[in-house]
Amino acid sequence: MKNPDIKIFNHDVYHDYRGELWTIWKDNDYPNTDLKFNHDKISTSKKDVLRGLHGDYKSWKMVECLYGELYFVIVDNRPESIYYGQWEWMMLSDKKRQSILLPPGFANGFLVMSEYSIFHYKWSYPGEYPDVEDQFTIKWNDPILGIDWPINNPILQKRDK
Repeated sequence: MKNPDIKIFNHDVYHDYRGELWTIWKDNDYPNTDLKFNHDKISTSKKDVLRGLHGDYKSWKMVECLYGELYFVIVDNRPESIYYGQWEWMMLSDKKRQSILLPPGFANGFLVMSEYSIFHYKWSYPGEYPDVEDQFTIKWNDPILGIDWPINNPILQKRDK
């Protein structure tokens, strides 16, 4: 990632004859963070669904793909940032076992590349949950950003059109 405010964590995995076990978050494993996570969400989606680009200015989000494969996009929407309006992408999957930590002011979204996906959001925010009315939405195909999505006609909800 070019933007140093985006943190990527790679997780160790325990394998045996039953399957796998891996830890997403343990306070002691993340130095220099004093985040207190207070909300988790899971979204499931089918192939060609595009979710986002959404964000807000008060919450930290740690996200990961628990199942499937995602084309994951991050946009810096902080007007004071030297990276304002810049986007980055990466592939997330249950095989890579990576978590991405995003500070307030970043939008994120993803396109489901596999037949099915499970995506986990871990939120840290003061006060009440920043629901839709407190969030910003960036159009997925905003011509100014010019995000290079690997699809022309994704499955979208009304908010993302």
